[in-house]
Amino acid sequence: MLISEAWAQGAGGAGGGDIFSMMFPLVLIFAVFYFLLIRPQQKKMKDHREMLAAVRRGDKVVTGGGIIGTVAKVVSDDELQVEIAEGVKVKISRSTLASVMSKTEPVKEPEKKEKPEAANDEARKDKQDKKEGASLLNRLTGKD
Repeated sequence: MLISEAWAQGAGGAGGGDIFSMMFPLVLIFAVFYFLLIRPQQKKMKDHREMLAAVRRGDKVVTGGGIIGTVAKVVSDDELQVEIAEGVKVKISRSTLASVMSKTEPVKEPEKKEKPEAANDEARKDKQDKKEGASLLNRLTGKD
């Protein structure tokens, strides 16, 4: 007799329940998957894309097949020419690069030096002095 009463009590309570208590485990599982799997993978892919975009001549790279070489020439956005041994150059797809072992410094453009003023260029110098004097006068009087 006690067993039948226990079954009767369990059957009535199983049909009810709010939607929040049923959906909470699913939302929790999705959140865990997002923060532990999806988000780190997206960050890793973004870093790899940036690395591929920043490859330039002279960088030491490793291909997906494990070949180590130095970038000899950037042929296009999708192709690189890599020197894997002295005098042996191969064309590879940029997307096959696994990593960049060492980066080279970008080539700096030489600074433009101003041409020295000619000794007989006094007219230009006088004009410049007048402009500076006028701007000083304007600053002192408050007229800009």
